[in-house]
This record gives sequence, C-alpha cells and structure tokens, in this order.
Amino acid sequence: MTDTRIDDFLDGRLRIEQPAQGYRAGADAVMLAAACPARPGQSVLEPGCGVGTAALCLAARVPGLQLAGIERDPGYAALARANAVRNAAPLQVIEADLAQPPPELRARSFDQVIMNPPFFPDGTLSPDAGRAGARHEDTPLAAWLDAGLKRLQPGGWLTVIHLAQRLDGLLAGLSGRAGAITILPIAARTDRDAGRVILRARKGARAPLRLLPPLVMHDGPAHTGDAENLSEKAQAILRHAVAIPLPGADRG
Repeated sequence: MTDTRIDDFLDGRLRIEQPAQGYRAGADAVMLAAACPARPGQSVLEPGCGVGTAALCLAARVPGLQLAGIERDPGYAALARANAVRNAAPLQVIEADLAQPPPELRARSFDQVIMNPPFFPDGTLSPDAGRAGARHEDTPLAAWLDAGLKRLQPGGWLTVIHLAQRLDGLLAGLSGRAGAITILPIAARTDRDAGRVILRARKGARAPLRLLPPLVMHDGPAHTGDAENLSEKAQAILRHAVAIPLPGADRG
C-alpha cells in the first residue's frame, strides 16, 4: 500500500483514510450511498468495497444497519476496517474475491446490495494495482451483477452506479432476474450528456423500467475559477447526506 491521506466526506462527518496516489473514492461513492433505500435494521452488502467509503456514507445517513463489504485487496481491506473504527460504524470487511465468496458469506442473504463496479472492460492498466483493479475489469460486469443478485434476499434491492455507456451491460445482466428498474442519469451540467447512471432494481420483480430526468451536478454552462458550482441538489447529497429519492422502494 502506498502512502495514505485522510479525506473528509459529508462535510466532515466522515474521515476516510485512503491512498494518496492511485484510485481514491470520491463523489461516486457518496452518490451510491445516497441512492440506497436501506431502512434501519436492514442488512447491506457492498461487493468491492474498497476503503469502505460508500458503506460508511450509508451508515452516516441510516442508523442501525448491518453492514458488510467484500474486498480482495488486503491493503484496501485493512483501510476499510480502520475507517469503520475511525467513524464508529459497524462495517464487517470480508477479504475475498466476490466471485468466490467464503462459505459463511454464501450462507447469508441481504436486504440491500450496493456496488460501483470497475468502469472499463479492457485497455491499458495502471501500474498501481489498486487503481487498475478498481477501474478495469478482470471480473466481467455480468459476474458482478450475478454475485450481487445471489446475495440478495427475494425482493431485495440492488443499487449500482456506473458509466452511462455501460447501461446496456447492466440491463443485460439483470434481464429475467430483477425488475422495477429505475435509472437516474447523472449529468455534469444542464444540456450535457449523462456521464454516469444510478440504477436500482428489485430481485424477482416484474414492474416496468422507469427512466428519470437527469440529476444535474453543477450550475451554469461551464466551470468558472476555483468554485465547485455544485447545484443545490448535489450539495445536499454530497455535503449533507441527503438521500436520492428514487421512486419505488417505499413499497417494501
């Protein structure tokens, strides 16, 4: 593991230790946590949890969760455990490959699964092993979705954040296995194409797909100076742990 630094999330409510170089968690992890419809007392699994940022952001918003994360990189797993202690959150970190979970995990099922799979199916890998593993697939997207669905209880919710260009793969991996799919495009600015999507689906459901209007992250047509120019909705999510209210989960 390279040198680390401690970053603040949710306007300082969370302090997360992560590598100073290479792959580092950011807004995607916060958005993923904000979109998960977990309720107090439910169980939540995050495959590929990295240093634990998304799971810990979720714990900061929803009390009383039973949280577990799978992480195959020993350095990231150690940081996730340390971050759970630092932020007084009940996150169990299981050091394993998501495609080959240990028997004790295979025996469990969860109310919620959240995930941020690697973005790119191929290409030149970063010399940093953690960054390469986080951004480039050596486990196909379909295998990520399969692993998540297997760990869900019937009627449980899967929440994913990914590149908009991978939406076809997400839908293909869920076909026939999950429904009530809701897709929220995320665009940097008004009139820009969406760069990310948040997708939520319910295991075993058959309700039709819903495509929502985009969530716009920044005000104005372009970046100006050093200002973040975050939209009001983005500020509420990224700084104040406000949930992203996707429709459908209030039905159970």
